[in-house]
Amino acid sequence: MSQRALFLDRDGVINVDYGHVHKPDDIVFVDGIFELVEKAKKAKFIVVVITNQAGIGKGYYSETDFYELMSWMKGKFVKHGGKIDAVYFCPFHSEHGIGYYKKDADCRKPKPGMILKAELELNLDLSNSILIGDKISDIEAGIAAGISNNFLLNPRKQDEADSSVLSTLLEVIPMMKLS
Repeated sequence: MSQRALFLDRDGVINVDYGHVHKPDDIVFVDGIFELVEKAKKAKFIVVVITNQAGIGKGYYSETDFYELMSWMKGKFVKHGGKIDAVYFCPFHSEHGIGYYKKDADCRKPKPGMILKAELELNLDLSNSILIGDKISDIEAGIAAGISNNFLLNPRKQDEADSSVLSTLLEVIPMMKLS
């Protein structure tokens, strides 16, 4: 049987987006994200991060830097009672990428490549899954992949995320049933 997933964009949803964040010292977690992931896990969701990482393609940091940061972040979620089950990222950029990374890739949102790859690899039911993003391109990727529940987290200020979406989802996730 397919499982439902909670898809999270990283920068702007999990952490405040200061632009090309790639070091633990630069991470400020969005209020409510740990509680949201904990509730999603208790409700039997697979938690999947899907993130464009053009900073890799632009040469600002390496894939190794990205993996190390995500390992650190995953540890923080475990310490807060949650778990990130999988991470998918797209390091490519069609205009500003350097060398190998300069290409138009199916994984770069708004294209649904990362979501569709997760669906196949993790046996996910996208029609009963949730996606939370902070950009229209995140929502477009979710819709293109067939995710029925797409939510736009809209930060009012760079350092203050609008927690109303997360607060609402904290209430909704435990009530969601597979159809």
